[in-house]
Amino acid sequence: MVYPIWKTLSSKLSWSHYLELLKIDEEQKRKFYMNECINSRWSVRELQRQRDSLLYERLTLSVDPEKILELAEKGQILKTSKDLVKDPFVLEFLDIKENTNYLESDLEKNILSHLKEFLLELGKGFSFVGNQVRMTLDEDHFYPDLVFYNRLLRCFVIIDLKIGRVTHQDIGQMQMYVNYYDRIVKQKDENATVGILLSTNRSETIVKYTLPENNKTIFSSEYKLHMPTEQELIGAIE
Repeated sequence: MVYPIWKTLSSKLSWSHYLELLKIDEEQKRKFYMNECINSRWSVRELQRQRDSLLYERLTLSVDPEKILELAEKGQILKTSKDLVKDPFVLEFLDIKENTNYLESDLEKNILSHLKEFLLELGKGFSFVGNQVRMTLDEDHFYPDLVFYNRLLRCFVIIDLKIGRVTHQDIGQMQMYVNYYDRIVKQKDENATVGILLSTNRSETIVKYTLPENNKTIFSSEYKLHMPTEQELIGAIE
């Protein structure tokens, strides 16, 4: 299996890339990382990080079974707003230890200090718009934590950082942010704004009953400050 891959794509990847790809035994997984290296122009270090953070496993756990083969053959494809979301996001590159006291402002500050790594974790097509971007409604000011734009889906992506459990108030606030961007900021030819609540406890039941059943724009996802194991991912999904 190794020789045809090298013969076909030798001009697109370095030998160092192939040395890392050869460490992946499963064919579909190896094809996925190979395609992502080419399509996203990953460096060898970025390939190592995405492999070690179990990117392929995290994506396959969140897609329909019939899409897994497409994922391997083509790499990650962004078709809908849901494709922007991983669960969990892995933020092991931050200067924050687990089981320590830290504030949401500390989390935001560290993400800004490691913005390149955070953009890699977010995935394809993201560009940074700003943090604490002010929104004014009447005489009240609101400040979403992080605002990005995804050029592939042509939409704004708002991320709010939470420590602990997501509440219905958090979800309502995100809905307000999304509505504001859809009605005031985005252009007519752009797609609906996406909101992601990134927390240590996404509280699936609260999310389920706060948002409408046809929700396609607001998501809740957990983050990890360490590299997860495959068993941890499976346990989280179950």
